[in-house]
Amino acid sequence: MLADLGADVVKVERPGAGDDTRSWGPPYLKDASGRDTGEAAYFLCANRNKRSITIDMALPEGQALIRQLAQQADVLLENFKLDGLKHYGLDYERLSVLNPRLVYCSITGFGQTGPYASRPGYDFLIQGMGGLMSVTGRAEGEEGAGPQKVGVALTDIMTGLYATIAVQAALAEREKSGRGQHIDLALLDVQIACLANQASNFLAGGVVPRRMGNAHPNIVPYQDFPTADGDMILAIGNDGQFAKFCAVADHAEWAKDERFATNPQRVANRAVLVPLLRQATVLRTTREWIAALEDAGVPCGPINRLDEVFADPQVQARGLRIELPHETAGSVPLVANPIRLSGSPVTYRNAPPTLGQHTSEVLQQWLALTPAEIDTLRARRALGPNCG
Repeated sequence: MLADLGADVVKVERPGAGDDTRSWGPPYLKDASGRDTGEAAYFLCANRNKRSITIDMALPEGQALIRQLAQQADVLLENFKLDGLKHYGLDYERLSVLNPRLVYCSITGFGQTGPYASRPGYDFLIQGMGGLMSVTGRAEGEEGAGPQKVGVALTDIMTGLYATIAVQAALAEREKSGRGQHIDLALLDVQIACLANQASNFLAGGVVPRRMGNAHPNIVPYQDFPTADGDMILAIGNDGQFAKFCAVADHAEWAKDERFATNPQRVANRAVLVPLLRQATVLRTTREWIAALEDAGVPCGPINRLDEVFADPQVQARGLRIELPHETAGSVPLVANPIRLSGSPVTYRNAPPTLGQHTSEVLQQWLALTPAEIDTLRARRALGPNCG
């Protein structure tokens, strides 16, 4: 995100192996002849516009390089376990002495304090511990009921977005104070913050939310419904939209029924209303419903597979699939950044980097090292053998 917005982001990776997600495949990016390049699709989704360098920070020479880079940097982001970088002399306390303006963002599973601080944390684990899986999945009593994780690493993604906000806030504060600061960001904290209305429902109402499948705890009808040839989503947010739906469904009387006329009544009588709606929605195809409801101004839509998502005319009109030149594959398909800025638009400068692709380039630009000095560091194994 920061790189898309214009930052020069340098990714420091382990020689030989790199970021763990480089090996989280298949699938892997293929070249023009259809051969795997070894670049995992998982890695590609999060590393556009970054430059990769390989440094062995277990060696004193590697630690010294990272300290020199930190002295030139505005921001350092790390996701080691608690005190993981202190062993190498790369913790905030020591680096902030060298560069008092440094914004240092630590992302961990559980934060820098508390009884769980030293534990490792992964998205799936945090979705469970942070309550998300307790409200995700089919309702008790239904076939297939039970806790369910979200289909993408949502906690990781939200933590990255919070990190972007926090970094920019710290940079804005630095403009006033002249000093950087340490950002302590925990996956668990973020997950709980993202429970939104579900957490508020519990805190204000004292009732533990339950799994409801695709239904909404506070709005009815706001879920999936069967059609003659599949399924659709109704997302009716007010009483006026409900009345319009009833008219389209040839059941205008539902909007006048005291059990269903207002949203609180519909929530209270969910068990009566939803079966009636299901009996009506199966009488037309998904396409027929969407055409009729869109004309009436009722929010609705299909449940698309990803091939249907990227074939959707709205998605294509917004340019959400992009292609960037890639060092080994020729080109790589990626999802565009959703931020649309009128004055300083997002730029796509580089494809996700191959391991160590920019090592020499960055060390020359940031630290003014000569090719001979870089060769010496490579000979001492402080840099990866495949560095650029």
